[in-house]
Amino acid sequence: MHNIFLLSLGCSKNTVDSERLMAQAAASGVIFTEFADDADIILINTCGFIQDAKEESIAETLAAIRKKQDEKVRKVYVMGCLPELYRKELADEMPEIDGFFGTRELPDVLRAIGAEYREELLDRRILLTPPHYAFLKIAEGCNRQCSFCSIPKIRGRYVSQPPEQLLREAALLRQSGVRELNLIAQDISVYGCDLDGSSLLNDLVLRLSDMEFERIRLLYAYPLNFPMEVIDTMRERENVCNYLDMPLQHISDRILRSMNRGIDSTGTVRLIESIRQRNPDIRLRTTMIAGYPGETGEEFEELLQFVAETRFDRLGCFPYSHEEHSPACRLEDDVIPEKKQDRVAELMELQETISQEKNREFEGNEIVVLVDQVEENMVFGRTEYDAPEVDNECILETGNFDVRPGMFCRARITDSTPYDLEGEVIGIG
Repeated sequence: MHNIFLLSLGCSKNTVDSERLMAQAAASGVIFTEFADDADIILINTCGFIQDAKEESIAETLAAIRKKQDEKVRKVYVMGCLPELYRKELADEMPEIDGFFGTRELPDVLRAIGAEYREELLDRRILLTPPHYAFLKIAEGCNRQCSFCSIPKIRGRYVSQPPEQLLREAALLRQSGVRELNLIAQDISVYGCDLDGSSLLNDLVLRLSDMEFERIRLLYAYPLNFPMEVIDTMRERENVCNYLDMPLQHISDRILRSMNRGIDSTGTVRLIESIRQRNPDIRLRTTMIAGYPGETGEEFEELLQFVAETRFDRLGCFPYSHEEHSPACRLEDDVIPEKKQDRVAELMELQETISQEKNREFEGNEIVVLVDQVEENMVFGRTEYDAPEVDNECILETGNFDVRPGMFCRARITDSTPYDLEGEVIGIG
């Protein structure tokens, strides 16, 4: 059988796709290597969402081609988002690649690498994350028509995974030692609407909560039609994190209309106020876009004022990227790159001040931390308010405690920065 090096790029949804592929391939005897130099096949799961991600995918593909030309590997395959958008162009420009596969061609990828697709293994995954946390992709695709986004073109229409299938998959993850489950989709808000006519998200969260995961976290909620009963569940269920990732993108009514977000500034403010009233302990994460076509200085100032007043617990910001497969590509990309970057920097500087003030509130308090990594006498972990890979870290001195990855520990916070909490371990469990 082949030795394969799999490089999985992009978001957590891509990660789940790669994990499913690995489980299917391993069942056919395929061996995955940790390093490309130990493989005879390189398989790259690409990202095509924004320009930086595309450039990374292209750079890694070119590096793999050089290995093939140097006869260090025999074959190179490329799958995922980039071929879904640019298969013909990539094939023309990179004839050295042995095969291109889109986001919905798992059986074809498996055949190419000498493996067999088995329907009965649909729930199986080989985790690329640390073994104590995992992502659960509850739906595929997206029906929203946000003007800046090419995901509907890449992933197709929204398809919810059946609840029973998700519960089987979650049970396998729990049995394997997963303690934190992070629910993901392009849009978790409408989970189940295509199956039942209304959102099944809260019912799914309740059933997963009954499976005794220590933490369940919700990522990527759309603000329109969000099922508010989920906020009550967060407050009532100890193992459902008081955390919600809800990308809002902007606050200017004109820009929100152009983005085709389906919600205006008044509705956005009311939604946030309602969420915080129903669950005062909740931490909100959001994402903004700066430099959208036609964004004026006044509209950017409106965004700054909104962020200053709303005081999000976690916030990221991206410069607008003109994607040729998105509706906004028909608009003139008239905000120059330097101004986009300046606006991103200004917004993130504002958020840094907010984050520092919020983190100072932890100083002197005791909190529970999930340990992700241990290096000598230092622990790196996360609170319930921090998602893996994107949010704050807790950096702790272990003291005399035997702390290992995947454990929960009690910590006393003694200091903070805008993006980290610092302290010491005071107990295990």
